[in-house]
Amino acid sequence: MEFNRSRLVLARKRRGLSKKDLADAANIAQRTLAYYETGERVPADDIIQSLANALKFPLTFFYGPDIQEIDLDAVSFRSLKRMTASQRDSAIAAGTLATVFSDWIEDQFELPAPDIPSLRNFEKDIEAAALLLRDEWCIGQRPIRNMVHLLEAHGVRVFSLPVHDEEVDAFSIWHHGRPFVFLNPTKSGERGRMDAAHELAHLTLHEHGIARSRQAESQADAFAAAFLMPKDDVIAHTPRGITLKTIHKIKKRWGVSAMAMVMRLKSLNLISEWQCRTFIIKLSAAGYRRSEPDGLPRDTSQVFAKVFDALRVEGRSRHAIARDLSITSTELDSYLVGLTIAGVAPMEGAGNLPVAQPRPMPARKLRAV
Repeated sequence: MEFNRSRLVLARKRRGLSKKDLADAANIAQRTLAYYETGERVPADDIIQSLANALKFPLTFFYGPDIQEIDLDAVSFRSLKRMTASQRDSAIAAGTLATVFSDWIEDQFELPAPDIPSLRNFEKDIEAAALLLRDEWCIGQRPIRNMVHLLEAHGVRVFSLPVHDEEVDAFSIWHHGRPFVFLNPTKSGERGRMDAAHELAHLTLHEHGIARSRQAESQADAFAAAFLMPKDDVIAHTPRGITLKTIHKIKKRWGVSAMAMVMRLKSLNLISEWQCRTFIIKLSAAGYRRSEPDGLPRDTSQVFAKVFDALRVEGRSRHAIARDLSITSTELDSYLVGLTIAGVAPMEGAGNLPVAQPRPMPARKLRAV
């Protein structure tokens, strides 16, 4: 096979390197690298090896077919102004490679089909949109135990973002007709759940449209709060005479941060503006904006747990999967950080996936109940 220049560009973006950075690392001229990336020249074998070493990708990666990169215009970054171009490009490249991994999984297993209804007509009534989706997914007013399980059960492909910059938030896309959510694993469990619900809002409220506006982000924030903390359930379980101690206690029911709990109580007029400001000031002073003391572990993936269990039975390791994808095991693991642990507990009301069932052909199936 021939050297694929587009994969060179993708790998450089994935590592967050400028052309100058990569040229220096590979000990070649920057202009020469530019020729390689545009296809005006084809690098010699020893140069390709130098580039592969500098980029920490196997040599075989650069001889694969074209990979359709995620379109920047299809991605909604909440803090785009605070991100550098290299952070943005690295996140998109990581997401692109994760979609390739997702394709590999779907060649081996049958995953739940996407089940994300369009709620574009409810952009002006976010409370109704959140309640409607809960009804559509038959979860009523119950607290959601695991957001990742819930998304996966309804066909969303969930991956971790291997870009550990605070400026890089979660993002979501529709790619080849499939919904993807990418989560930053450095966030607390509570913030990760809110991020997952926020991205679900973009998938259902904004669909394939470009949701890069303050209004869209505000809508997604409101949807996430209403979806995780349904109005009637919050009212039913919130006592009178709310104090910080009350907030620390009741937030655990819905698996949200203390800050998110305070804002939800204010939006439902269960506390006054003055109480809200007072609670926020006290929580900020105690460091709750960056972390959640005694917080929840991050929600884990049910799909990956079952996929790797099924492959383990066949004697197939993650290293073998990485080899199939022409990436390193470290690169593969970076898309799973915080999503895979041993003994994942089933989720309440999400439609659990049964153990993968072998069939005569090499592929296996994961079915939603």
